[in-house]
Amino acid sequence: MDDPSDEELMRRIAGGDESAFRVLARRCVPPAIGLARRILANTADAEEVVQEAMLRVWTTAPRWRPEARFRTWLYRVVVNLCLNRRRRAPFARLDDVGDPADPRPDAATQMERDQRHRTIADAIARLPERQRAAIVLTYHDGLGNAEAAAVLGTTRPAVETLLVRAKRSLRQQLGPLATDDESGE
Repeated sequence: MDDPSDEELMRRIAGGDESAFRVLARRCVPPAIGLARRILANTADAEEVVQEAMLRVWTTAPRWRPEARFRTWLYRVVVNLCLNRRRRAPFARLDDVGDPADPRPDAATQMERDQRHRTIADAIARLPERQRAAIVLTYHDGLGNAEAAAVLGTTRPAVETLLVRAKRSLRQQLGPLATDDESGE
């Protein structure tokens, strides 16, 4: 038995089908949270953004039209909510005290890898908003340039330009580390 498509689930949600909403949420929330976390660099904010996005899924389902894939539409909602959240004044965070030590056996290797990922994530976080969103959508979430363009509300060539500029900036920020990892992580 084939699982219903996201678009079919949206048609059922438009009719008030709560079970279809639960299926769609189970399918879409984890990758949406991952996308929001990479843009916002904060798990709590990411979860709030995705909760707001899913509320919009429920409330706009009767008016939703499948002009693009559902996931493209959802990612556009998530990206826009993330960009709006980043423009707000930041809250003071209690969790800025750092991470506990990793209890796994090879702690030195894990710490080196974690530091490398943090350095790359920090470099990505310093990119202009649209370049950061283009990098996250294409390299982390695996969207093609055309899909990323639809999420960002622009053209494929514009996304390609954003990616070229973002990669150039990351190479300048990361120096030798950039040649070790060209994936934009």
